[in-house]
Amino acid sequence: MVSQVLKRDGRTVDFNNRKIIDAILKAMEADGGSGDIVLAAEIADKISKNEKTCLGVEDIQDLVEMELMKSPRKEVAKRYIAYRNKRNLARKAKSREIFKEIIEAQSTDITRENANMNADTPAGMMMKFASESTKAFVDECLLSEDVREAVKNGYIHIHDKDYYPTKSLTCIQHPLDKILENGFFAGHGESRPAKRIETASILGCISMETVQNEMHGGQAIPAFDFYMAPFVRRTFIEELDKIGDLNGEDYSRLHNMEIDDYIKRPLSGVMGDERVIQHAVNETVQRVHQSMEAFVHNMNSIHSRGGNQVVFSSINYGTDTSAEGRCVIRELLNTTYEGVGNGSTAIFPIQIWKKKRGVSYLPEDRNYDLYKFACKVSARRFFPNFINLDASFNFNEKWDPADPKRYNWECATMGCRTRVFENRFGPKTSIARGNLSFTTINIVRIAIECMGIENAEDRIQAFFHKLDSVLDIAAKQLCERFDFQKTALKKQFPLLMGALWMGSENLKDNDTIESVINQGTLGIGFIGLAECLIALVGKHHGESEEAQELGLRIVTYMRDKANEYSERFKHNFSVLATPAEGLSGRFTKMDRKKFGVIPGITDKEYYTNSNHVPVYYHCSPKHKAEIEGPYHDLTRGGHIFYVEIDGDATHNPEAIMAIVDLMDKYNIGYASVNHNRNRCLDCGFENADANLDTCPHCGSHNIDKLQRITGYLVGTTSRWNAAKLAELNDRIVHK
Repeated sequence: MVSQVLKRDGRTVDFNNRKIIDAILKAMEADGGSGDIVLAAEIADKISKNEKTCLGVEDIQDLVEMELMKSPRKEVAKRYIAYRNKRNLARKAKSREIFKEIIEAQSTDITRENANMNADTPAGMMMKFASESTKAFVDECLLSEDVREAVKNGYIHIHDKDYYPTKSLTCIQHPLDKILENGFFAGHGESRPAKRIETASILGCISMETVQNEMHGGQAIPAFDFYMAPFVRRTFIEELDKIGDLNGEDYSRLHNMEIDDYIKRPLSGVMGDERVIQHAVNETVQRVHQSMEAFVHNMNSIHSRGGNQVVFSSINYGTDTSAEGRCVIRELLNTTYEGVGNGSTAIFPIQIWKKKRGVSYLPEDRNYDLYKFACKVSARRFFPNFINLDASFNFNEKWDPADPKRYNWECATMGCRTRVFENRFGPKTSIARGNLSFTTINIVRIAIECMGIENAEDRIQAFFHKLDSVLDIAAKQLCERFDFQKTALKKQFPLLMGALWMGSENLKDNDTIESVINQGTLGIGFIGLAECLIALVGKHHGESEEAQELGLRIVTYMRDKANEYSERFKHNFSVLATPAEGLSGRFTKMDRKKFGVIPGITDKEYYTNSNHVPVYYHCSPKHKAEIEGPYHDLTRGGHIFYVEIDGDATHNPEAIMAIVDLMDKYNIGYASVNHNRNRCLDCGFENADANLDTCPHCGSHNIDKLQRITGYLVGTTSRWNAAKLAELNDRIVHK
């Protein structure tokens, strides 16, 4: 008796003769033929009594053909064979079409899924070939039936699905002090501990570049200023000793002298120890600047993942008030302001200023001068973005201004918006932790399915009932992926699990990572709150108090369910305001195909990112902050607040400061400001002229606008997919 079926993808499933009956009936009824369920059932019964206990799909289809040929319905056998061949051709044709798009470097949603990746290069093409092939394998082999159906029908989207079989995790905040103090071993090479600021900056690059190849998401450094600061003092000591060698004197007495700030000043008129100290300070500042310049340059030129993508990197800084930490911050901002190459804006690392009262925000704060400088740099270069450590949900009771390692208790974020801070299974910190995987829910589709219910209360109740079911499927899928990820061995991630991930130092090479990955988070994301609300109440949350109230109710419900899943499954679940890029048009396209064009909902190429007010809606920054602010506390897996300002912001840092003030007032966790920035793609020249069409530097007409896509910058919009380009064209200025 047949009890199991071996699928084409290698999976073994229970034998179900109903599937054979259905296939035969379809063949019988093709081209207007008549069905014969009795004959179909007889054939299925004969096949089920085969002497083998396990048959392959192709074997079963061969037996069906044989039985049909023996039956009075021989014409059905021909139709069955034709249908079988058609299905095989369709499977191959779909793959061929996708591969053809990649080979011909066409600008499609397949090749423009990630604007940070150049899918037109040989390495990029290889990655896309592998990516598209792997996604099909995941669907067929690694997803349970209900999850697969939810994906197929557009209720959920599994992010980084192509990396699913690798068991890789998403992202991590690097405890860079471990690398700098101890060195590292990364499988094929090793590094000694750093001694100089130049080495420290290079190791920071290497750490992120190496781990980028071990993970499918971004890399971040949570306290860049604190980590680099010790090497400023070491550089200063080295410079003192150089001067001592030249002068034939011992300046060791000055090694540990107190320095209020590292500021370059002329040596004229300065004598004795004061001259020696100032000379050493000047040389130190120069070396720190060169090291920061090298760091930024390397993060924009070192490629990972086979050479087709620069590292998706972020750095957090701003709260080290020591003279050495301030020196790192100042020179990092200086080199960012100057730009790279011919003065172009550095795309990476995404820089994030840590705003904190008493440290780096108020006029009386030690780092207020650097905060003002950061706003000036952001006005010209888009970065830094700003994380609000004063937000209620970013507070850690362990933070102490007198603690030299207080950065351990400061929330840090990834540039795209991912946030990891709360922890049920270890310390509340961002450091040495990251997201494991995340899945996004299409709340718009759920709302569309409820639009036909006339009674508003019944309609909303039906929405929450459907939402509940989809949330359960998303949580189940994340747990199943976790169970798959945890079987990976430490040796598969030489640096990540050798020195960086929390608790990994206790693992042996052939140990699984199960005991440590629960320090990470599982994210449940959502997209299109605005369109969801339009479907349910006729307006989005930016234009209606009723819609805003319902929007907060929906996301609060998701947050409460995430907390419930955390208790039930014993994982760190969180709600994420999804940074939709490749996903921005996928759900919309599927929903338009099924439900048609619905005004305000499926009539655009994209759904609005997460809980944002639609990009086309005219409102002030203040109104936008009032609406979006409350969602940040609910979306602790990550969020971002955008403001679009008009014209040249270069000489208007006050506009940036005004946005940060809104963060402070409305309990906003993370924010960035967008503005005009033209870029010549031939020579790299940049300015902010509204209608620049000819480069004044080289005469080229190859001009593009530097734009932010989902938290990070992209040097050319030619790598954006159609949905994100449509969204870009709809963006309006907030004023």
